[in-house]
Order: sequence, then C-alpha cells, then structure tokens
Amino acid sequence: MVGRSAGASAAPRIRTAAPADGPAVARIYVASWNAGFRGLMPPRRCDDDEIDRWRRDLGEPWPHRWWVAELERDVAGFAGICPSRDPVDPTLGELDTIAVAPDCWRRGVGRTLMAQALAFLARDGYREALLWTLADYPHGHAFYRDTGWQPDGGTRSGGLQVRFRHAIDP
Repeated sequence: MVGRSAGASAAPRIRTAAPADGPAVARIYVASWNAGFRGLMPPRRCDDDEIDRWRRDLGEPWPHRWWVAELERDVAGFAGICPSRDPVDPTLGELDTIAVAPDCWRRGVGRTLMAQALAFLARDGYREALLWTLADYPHGHAFYRDTGWQPDGGTRSGGLQVRFRHAIDP
C-alpha cells in the first residue's frame, strides 16, 4: 500500500516491469478488479496461481511490453501492450491491461501509464490501438475517453465487452 504524504504527491516513476514484479502486479490487479468491477464481475483472489500468471506475463518477450508505475518506491500500477489479439492485424496494437491500486486512483498514475503505453505503441509502429473492457463500466469508459480512446461499436462475449480504439500518431 502506498501512503499519502502531505501536500502534492510526486509524479509516478515508470520503469519496465520484470517477472519479479509479479506479486505486486497480482495484488494491484486483484485489488483494482475487485474495487472497479464490484457488482459487475465476481471477485478475484490473489493466490499463488495469480502471482505465477503475472510472473509469466511480465516475462513475455517483445512485442509484449509491460511497465510499472512507482510512487514513493512502491508499485502503484501497471500497464502492458501487445499486438492485437482480437482481431489479429499487424498494424493494430492492443492495450492489454492497465490497472492502478485503488488507494492511488486519481493521482496521475493511470494517465502516466497510458501515456507510456501510447508512446510505445507508436514507437513499435502501430497505426491504431484497441482495448477491450466491460460494457457496463462507466468509470473505465470515462478514463478511456479522457485519454483519447473512443468506442468503435465492437463487442464480444455476448455483448459483455466493448471495444475502444485510439489512433496512433507516428
């Protein structure tokens, strides 16, 4: 947990994630999931399987990229990008996951991670990016719109998920 200090907090520091970040990333993923999706999705547990999954994901080689954001030397959030998986298209990147510890929401962590992800989507040569999120998730939709993403009408999982797109500046 990241403690709040008096006054303005420092900007998040972004660094490349590594498999050793698996426990912190798993904790943030589960806490963010349970807080953000309360009433929408079943709660998740942070167990050894979840930690192992994140260790594997964070160790994937390029073109997968993962970052963590630190506040006061504690991991406060993470984000990852990869080539689009649905649909498969070599010109289309994907924001795989972005999550911030609930006690760090509205402190600039998500926006800093999003800027990093978008910069590397451009650096990796994608012309456009997509993400998938829950259809009934106004908090997330507002964040995505505020960071330049727009819904494109795509759905999956029987309409449970909706797709957002973002043009990538070269």
